[in-house]
Amino acid sequence: MFDPHQLRVFIVAAETLNFSQAAKKLNLSQPAVTQTIQALENQLGEALFLRSGRKLQLSQAGENFLPVARQLVTLNLRARELVDASRGQISGLLTIACSTTPGKYVLPVVVGNFLRKYPRVSAQCLVMSRAAALEMLEKSEAHFAFSSSIDEFDHHYEFRPFITDPIRLIVPADHPWAMRGEIEVEELRNERFILREECAGTFRVVKEVLARHGINIHELPLALRMGNSEAIAVAVQRGVGVGFVSQMVLQNLILPDVRMVSIRGVHLEQQIYMTRHRLNPISSAAAVFWDDIFTHQQEIQAELGSRFQPVSK
Repeated sequence: MFDPHQLRVFIVAAETLNFSQAAKKLNLSQPAVTQTIQALENQLGEALFLRSGRKLQLSQAGENFLPVARQLVTLNLRARELVDASRGQISGLLTIACSTTPGKYVLPVVVGNFLRKYPRVSAQCLVMSRAAALEMLEKSEAHFAFSSSIDEFDHHYEFRPFITDPIRLIVPADHPWAMRGEIEVEELRNERFILREECAGTFRVVKEVLARHGINIHELPLALRMGNSEAIAVAVQRGVGVGFVSQMVLQNLILPDVRMVSIRGVHLEQQIYMTRHRLNPISSAAAVFWDDIFTHQQEIQAELGSRFQPVSK
């Protein structure tokens, strides 16, 4: 029988290839990590790591044992969850991968509410690109993903719309457009823009909608490209240019010198989807979480303090 603690230590050490980093992640001392690995190696009768000075790498035995160790840890957790479920208790670990905006503004509310109702459940929310989040689902490294696109389509993914997030054009308060409140779409060609990176959900939505109105986003004058919407809003406030920002972001920022401007006939919004992989085994905690957030979708949106309209199922 393998000790689940030893297996977890081995897995983290294998992922970091650094006993010091593994110790920090596990909240252990480095000697404790070293001793645990040595005990596991003695039990297996094989060296799991090759050590050369400060350099560490998995041995062939270590590479072969790593997927088995992960499966054993998962089975151990699943066994505990099943016992708890038989007692009417929900327990386990939820892993959720998400893109930036849901990770900052949606998940703290959604997961916080759920954990208060099910205190034996713990969760980790990992913020990353949309593509990386779906890759985690594919590898069974996450139970769910939140993202703003479904174009990486695969019939094994189940995308369920959760929130409609309006996207707003914002300008400095002293900008001529701010005084008018509404502009024609062709006027966009006359201003300098602060835009997200091209893989961002906001950028993709704006690009697609403007294209339907005859505007190529790549032809708009570019002042600056930023990696997050908060930075765009601050840059707009400083007068660097104008930009498109999620309303979910705007309502969580204090920006007295920024104004929203509408574009006549142009409606910009992105859907935030909750996603799961149909082939992944689902724990009792994950099953309850999936059902719970859609059962209480109205209450969640009200707590978010938004004016978003629920998306029909």
